[in-house]
Amino acid sequence: MAGSNAEQRYLRWFMALLLGPAIVLILAVVAYPFFFNVVLSLSNMNIYHIQDWRVIGFQQYAAVFAEPRFWEVLFKTVVWTVVNVFFHVTLGVFLAVILHQKFIRGKSFWRVLLILPWALPQYITALTWRGMFNYEYGAVNLAIAKFMNMAPVAWLTSPFEAFLAAILTNVWLGFPFMMVVALGGLQSIPQELYEAADVDGASPWRQFWSITAPLLKPVMIPAVTLGMVWTFNNVNVVWLVSNGGEPNDQTHILVSFVYEAAFSAYRFGWAAALSMVIFAILFTFTQVFLKKTNATEAAY
Repeated sequence: MAGSNAEQRYLRWFMALLLGPAIVLILAVVAYPFFFNVVLSLSNMNIYHIQDWRVIGFQQYAAVFAEPRFWEVLFKTVVWTVVNVFFHVTLGVFLAVILHQKFIRGKSFWRVLLILPWALPQYITALTWRGMFNYEYGAVNLAIAKFMNMAPVAWLTSPFEAFLAAILTNVWLGFPFMMVVALGGLQSIPQELYEAADVDGASPWRQFWSITAPLLKPVMIPAVTLGMVWTFNNVNVVWLVSNGGEPNDQTHILVSFVYEAAFSAYRFGWAAALSMVIFAILFTFTQVFLKKTNATEAAY
């Protein structure tokens, strides 16, 4: 008995030894920056108070909500997130359903081809699309002039067009992830259900809404939640395609707005408070969304 207790004690120490480096790393790169940011959000740190900053309470949070541009950028961020995720899911599921059909040849080739936008580094794709949106020699305007016989569009010098260009780029980057998730979900649906639906005379559209969509829900809801969070926080595409929020800082979403406030205007305390507001928004949305959609309930 004593030997057994000693073995269990040594096993616990061995497990702690294995987990120790991971715990230290998580504390160093996640926990410490998070709690430091909380303290920073309660401080007056800015370009004038780098060394002598102090905690001042919730004044920075009040300043965030009193900032008129905060509400404007929040609205743009919601539009950015909803539009992007809608097209990510719609295109991803559509392509997954097409690739899942038996009559499609060369499925491996099409899967590799369609996953490339997601596999490539974001900054490379974003800068490539920025070049494609060039007014004079960009591929998008050349295609518009050749196939639609329309005048070139000032994609990167007009606020609406620049924001639309960032959305189009992010849609291109995001749909492969949803496609891969949907493909995995489709492969888990029993084929017998579709065979029975064929016998009953159900149309493909009816089969999709009665069989495919309900059984994909447990797979897609967590993916949509992740997509919402990633898109809400995706600073790379907006920053690179619009060249830092240009024109005239009119294409910012909240995360790029935070970046500019912290590293261009040096409003560190205010930026930290805004980042905590973003965290609260995403945390609340995630909890409510998962609860309302019953994401964890069984498919059958």
